[in-house]
Parts: sequence; C-alpha cells; structure tokens
Amino acid sequence: MTTPQQTRTGNSAPHVPASPQPDAHRRGVDDVAGSLAVVPDLGLTTADAERRAAVWGANELAEPVRRPRWLRLLDQFRSWLIGILLAAAVIAGVVGDVTDALVITAVLLINATIGYLQENRAERSLEALRRMLVPTARVRRDGRVQVIPAGSLVPGDIVLLEGGDRVPADGRLIVAESVEAAEAALTGESRPVAKTTAPTAADGQEHVPVAERTGMLFMNTALTRGRAEMIVTATGMRTEVGAIAEALRTDAEPPSPLQVQMDSLGRRLAVVSGIAVAAYALVALLRGEEPADLALRAVALAVAAIPEGLPAVLALTLALGVHRMARRGAVVKRLASVEALGSATVVCSDKTGTLTLNEMTTRVLWAAGSTYSVAGEGYDTTGTVLLADGEGGVDLHDALLPFALCNDARLTPDGIIGDPTEAALMVLAAKAGLDADPRTHMTRTDEVPFDPAAKYMATFHADADDRVRVHAKGAVDVLLDRCAHVLTAQGPMPLDADRRREVTDVARRLGSQGLRVLGAATATVDQPHRRDVTGLTFTAIAGISDPPRPQARDAVALAQAAGVTVKMVTGDHADTATAIARELGITGDIVSGTELARMSDQELTDRIGDIGVFARVAPEHKVTIVRALARRGHIVAMTGDGVNDAAALRSAHIGVAMGVTGTDVAKEAADMVLTDDDFSTVVRAVREGRTIYDNIVTFVRFQLSTNIGAIFTLLATVLAGLPAPLSAIQLLWVNIIMDGPPAMALAVDPPRDDVMRRPPRPPQERILDARRLAAISRSGAVMAAGTLAVFAGARHLTDAATAATMAFTTFVLFQLCNALASRNDGGPVLARHQFHNRTLWTCLAAVLTLQIIAVQLPVAQGVFGTVPLSPVQWAICLATASTVLLTEHCRRAAQVRSGRRRAVRERTLGDG
Repeated sequence: MTTPQQTRTGNSAPHVPASPQPDAHRRGVDDVAGSLAVVPDLGLTTADAERRAAVWGANELAEPVRRPRWLRLLDQFRSWLIGILLAAAVIAGVVGDVTDALVITAVLLINATIGYLQENRAERSLEALRRMLVPTARVRRDGRVQVIPAGSLVPGDIVLLEGGDRVPADGRLIVAESVEAAEAALTGESRPVAKTTAPTAADGQEHVPVAERTGMLFMNTALTRGRAEMIVTATGMRTEVGAIAEALRTDAEPPSPLQVQMDSLGRRLAVVSGIAVAAYALVALLRGEEPADLALRAVALAVAAIPEGLPAVLALTLALGVHRMARRGAVVKRLASVEALGSATVVCSDKTGTLTLNEMTTRVLWAAGSTYSVAGEGYDTTGTVLLADGEGGVDLHDALLPFALCNDARLTPDGIIGDPTEAALMVLAAKAGLDADPRTHMTRTDEVPFDPAAKYMATFHADADDRVRVHAKGAVDVLLDRCAHVLTAQGPMPLDADRRREVTDVARRLGSQGLRVLGAATATVDQPHRRDVTGLTFTAIAGISDPPRPQARDAVALAQAAGVTVKMVTGDHADTATAIARELGITGDIVSGTELARMSDQELTDRIGDIGVFARVAPEHKVTIVRALARRGHIVAMTGDGVNDAAALRSAHIGVAMGVTGTDVAKEAADMVLTDDDFSTVVRAVREGRTIYDNIVTFVRFQLSTNIGAIFTLLATVLAGLPAPLSAIQLLWVNIIMDGPPAMALAVDPPRDDVMRRPPRPPQERILDARRLAAISRSGAVMAAGTLAVFAGARHLTDAATAATMAFTTFVLFQLCNALASRNDGGPVLARHQFHNRTLWTCLAAVLTLQIIAVQLPVAQGVFGTVPLSPVQWAICLATASTVLLTEHCRRAAQVRSGRRRAVRERTLGDG
C-alpha cells in the first residue's frame, strides 16, 4: 500500500483521491489525512495540487445554465392574459385607434421587460455567493506556508486560520486552539460554535446536522477566536455553500397567486370574447346582414369584450403598492410579490436576526443571592440592572468585574470586535455602572485562554502590594469546582453544600429558559499558578441570549389574529428556539432537523400543521418545509438573512430578506427586502398586500361589468332587430377614458377596517368566483337593460341621432354609478366609506366633464357622432344609470335582513 509520504517521494504514479470526504466529520484526523493522501506537516506539493485541480476543478461556484435571451424574453408573453391583451392591441388598430394600440403594446413591452429582468435573479444570487468567497488563503504547500488564491484550493490542502479569518473552503480541523466559529449565516446558530479536532459522534444518526459538526469548518463562515489548521475536504460546488448554490440553480420559483389568477382571468376573457363574437356573427348571418357591416360590428363587439385598460390599472396598482411599502421599510423586487404576501397563510421566519436582534444580550443576572433583570437591547450600553424580586441587592462592581476583565471583546461605535457573548458581558458591566472598559486601569499580566475542553478562561492582573488578582469566567459547574467561597449579601462565605446547591439550581433554571449560562469568579493571590486556578470566590451568573425584537411579539399576535400562522425555522438549539418562541407567542410542536430528516415527505405533510418550531435545521430542510406547506395548499412566505436561507427564500411563494443584517445572497434570492430588519414590517406588508388584492378585485369587477354590459347591449340589439346603439369609437371611449380613471382611483382605495381581522383568502379562490361573476353579470344586465330602454324609448320620441346619443350617455353614466357599487363585495353600498377615496370622486367628476364635452361641444360631436342633449334628457340618462347603484344597495340590504332573520331563528332553536 502506498503511504502519503511514498506518494510524495516514490517512483509510483501519483495518487489522486477519488472524491472529497462527505463523512470527514465522523472520522479521525489521521484517517482523513490518509484518505486524502497528505502529510499535514508538509502539505501538498505544487504538482499534487495541480493534478487535483485538474480532477476537481477550481474552488468556485458553477455558472448557471443560461437560457438564450430571446427565449427568456419570449417567455414573458406566454400567458392567456398577455395573449388577450395583445388581441386588444390588434383590434384597436383594426378599428383605427392607433394611439390606443400603441399604448397597450407599450404596456405589454414594459411588463415583459420587467419579467425578463427578474429572470436574472438566480444568476445574481450565485454572483453574490461568488463575491463572498475569500480572495486568498494561507496554506502549507511544499513544506512551507504560502499565500495562494482561494480559487486554487483543492481537497487535501492544509489551510491555516486565525481569529477574524473567513474560511475559504470546507475542511476537517487538525489543529484547534481555543477555536470558535460564527456560523449564523450558514446554520442559523446565533452563538459562535466551539470547535475541536475530535470526530463528531454519530449517536446512531444517519445524518449529523451541519451545526453539530464541531470538527469541521465551512466555507464563508468566520473564526471569532483562536488558531486553526484544517485539511480541505470539499471545494466549490461540493461545499455546503455549493449545495445551496445548486439549489438556487435548479429550484423553480413558484408563480405568485396573482399571476395564477390573472392567467385564469385571461383564459376566461378569451372564452367570453369568442362566444360573444360567435353568437353575434351567427345571429347576424341568419338575419341576412351585409358582410361588411357584420365585420365592423363584430370588431366593435370584440373591443367591448376586452378590458383594454386592465394592464395599465394593474401596473398602477402594483406600482403604488411598491411605493407605499418602500416608505414603510419593505423594498419589493417583483411587482406581483406585492400582492402575494397579502395572500400568505403561513410565514416561516428565521429566528436569528429576524425575530431576534442577532445581538447577544445579558437578560438575567444572579449575584450574591439576588436575581436581577437586565433592561436594554443588543450592544447598546443604555439600560439598567434592576432587582427582579424586590429584595435587597449588593454592590455589583465586585460581582461583575470578572466579566469585564476576563474578556477580549471590544465595543466600538461601528459594532463589536470579538466574541458576541463576551461583548454581551461588557455591555452588562457598563449597564451596572462599571467603567466603559476597566481593562485600561488594570493591566493584564497573564491568562489562561478559553479552551472548549476546560470550559473556562482566566486572566491575571497586577494588584496592590505586588499581589495578583485572578478573574475567571466559564461553565458554572467547572468554576464551582475551583471555588472555595461564594459572594453573598454579607460578603464572601464558604462554599458549603447548601450554597453550591443554590448556585447550581439557579444555573439550571436559567438554562431551562433557553439562556446561555456563564459564571464569574475571582481571587487575590500571591503567586498564581496558571494551570491550577483554585481558591476562587464565585461572584455571579449571567443568563445570555439573542433577545426577540421589541415589536416582534405584537407582530406575531397581529399575524395570528389575521389568520396567518407563524412558524419559526432556525438552525439554533431546540431549547433556545423554544424559549424565544414562548416569548413571542408561537405555539405548536417542536421538531429538530434530525427528526425532520427521518420523516418521509408524506409524514411531514400530514404533521406540519401542528409544528410551530423547527430547530437545528439544515438549509435543505428549509426547502423541504416550504414544499410540505405548499403541498398542504398554503401560500408560504419565508423570511431569512443568511446564506442558509437563500434556497428556501427562492422556493417560497414570497421570500423576504433582511436588508441590514442579511447577506447579499439572501437579498438577491428574495422577492422583498426589509430595510429595517423588523418582523413587524412583514405584517404591515401583509396588510398592504391584502389591500392591494381587494382593490384588484374591485377594479376587475368594475371593468368587467362594463364589458359584460356592452356585450349584453350589442347582443340584445341584434336580437331585437335594432341598430347598434354604440359605435366602435364610443366603445373605445368607454373602455379607455370612461373606465380607466375610475378604475385607477379604485386601485388606491384605502384599506377596509376589517382587512386584518379576517382570515387569508383560500389559495384556490379565483378573482372571478361564482359570486363575483353573478354580481358582474347582474350589473351588466342592469346596464344593458337601462341602455336599451333609453335607446328604444328615445327612438319613438326623438330622432335616431338623439336616441343613440342618449344611449351612449346613459351607458357612460352607468359606469359612474357602477364604480360606487363595485367598491366592496359586502356591506352597505351607500355608507361612510364611499367618501374615504377623494381620488375616486375627482375621477368621477372628470369623467362626467369629459362626457359633457363629448356630447355638447361641436368639435367633439364630429368625432363621436353625438348631438347635444337637453337638461331633461340628461336627467333621464342619470336617473336610469342610478338603477345599478340602487339595485345593488337593495340586494345587499335584503341579504342583511335575511342574515338577521336566520340568526334569530338559530338562537331561538338553540334556546329551545
């Protein structure tokens, strides 16, 4: 058998290991080094590295498979709605309205351009990942330390790292001196993870979560302390980050609910238009109409069936929603996403940095027998340390001095330098009144660095009379073994069994609350022995956690009241996640990533409704969770800020990234970015999204009522043997000018009072469900009947031109009344909410003015084929048009009375 050294020096052909080491975390250092054919003290030779690079490629992420640009642009036109609107542009051009045809075409091209640009988001996500890669790395090659481009690393390279360095590839630790790594961006773990060279015990598990592989370092994480050497076990796309990149390359982004609805609407409009034109053509042919006249009226009917103003109004509604949300801290990258969040039934939220501050904070302090609550958030030293039980406390200076002096962190105006937990202890000391940095007054002379195995750290400081003050912090049980006394309200007392039990009970209680527990101790000695720190006085216990954001609890409660379930999905420990979830009011079962990995897709789908917290999950688990919820019919919103969240953000119906603490990868993969990293902004966005959908339903109902009314009117006239009351130019006038401004005003309707008190709409609900289709048909029938009544009556009393003008005017005025009738699906029509939208009233006044101009001014009469009307004739037209409003008002009033009678009957039967 050829050894690594023989490979380096012998005459046999050089050996290149077959593949990276996916199970390196389970195996010993020598085993991993042997399988990768490397001697750690020497590293690879340059020739070895070149051969391996030829086999495994560069330490880079793969480029996405790019679809040709012309096909991506063509994809934007593959929907029924776009097809029907293109038909509208063609028909408008056929009837001679070139301007209208150009406007519709321009809108469609703008929409296509926006969609085309959004297709590049996956590529930008990968580019963001590539920007995060470390440009250079320190390696041991050819028996000496060299600095090489990180892209040239290969499996088997020996990489040297120190505190503050970013890890350039995945690797197995072979040296770990006081090493801790910040892995929140990859695993969601809020605390730095202590690393060792020992293999990770499998404990019978087939899969060990990334967060628990303590003998490994991973690409794009960072060392917060210590010195490390590692054997590179995976590079490029074979790393954990590479797996995320692969998911971003291959996972399809689901269409938003609005896209699905509008595509369905397009199909229905195409069917309605085709049936209407076919029915008209058949009746006209049977009646013997001239083909030329038939073609002209068929074109007019097709124009009537197509809502040409729909794309403009839809674009305006979404654009205004984007603008309003941007002012409230949510930047939307995809227009359809504005509405999608409003239809969300589940929000899967990352914990670290989203529901919490991602700033370790001391929340509870125990010192000298008293428990204190610590106010203030994050690394801001503004705050107080107050007694929690009202009993007498002690001067906290001596109790907290070990936390401040046995500490390597620094607080700066730009943030912290060093370990986040140590920074939390510095902030605690400052809140308790200690100097901002007492280390400036007490010189450190020696130290025992923190060691994950020893579980404590000690520092030595010069004291008066040539004595030395020892300060220590670490695990409570470890410190107690080194203590002889404990600080009490009466001063230091011997650490007997009862006092030891009191201290351990406090530590256990704080730990059960999901807090990280650290103890402090101190002593004054003559000649310290670095490896034998004993005889200490135990002074304090700090309970530290990443606290919830101040507004998060209220936001979770508001979401739940609106019928939106909030689930926590985190890479953090189950006990920590449970404690935060309890504070936030998130309920449900708790499932770990290990349990999740053992579930089948069907098991997870069946159970996911009862789960409130997913803890210790890997990036692929988050995608699994999103897909399971989607299979249950949910519209899923996913929030996150780390690299580990990117694939899930893309898989969800709407991904929401944090703008301040979020990585570039998460921002690029998301549909929406929060500029304030505040979970409550998500809930405000839900409210905005629901309002937008309500307004879309309102203006679609309004515009289609007009189209159905025109279809009924034209079909009824041909069946009755009457001439057409509306010309093609008049129909376009109604569809574009008379319909457009009121529809745009309806698009900015303020939110309904109950918008966040009702459950999310069913995901399968259609914009045009049976109830709304009935309302549209009813309004269209009223408009057609009224228009024909005026037209037929006026033909008997006046000339044909006046009758046609009155029919035209009546149909336009119907739109003004219909705008008021369409503002909501239920409740009274004539109520106070009708006066909340000033823009609507302004538009209605403008439409009425334009119609007066079209009828009364000679210049416009030549364009529209109208004649002037008398005041009485105008009054007849207005009175007839008001019937659509009065009919809807009477129908709803009858529904209210019927509902009340039904409720009375049910109460009577119940009492009986």
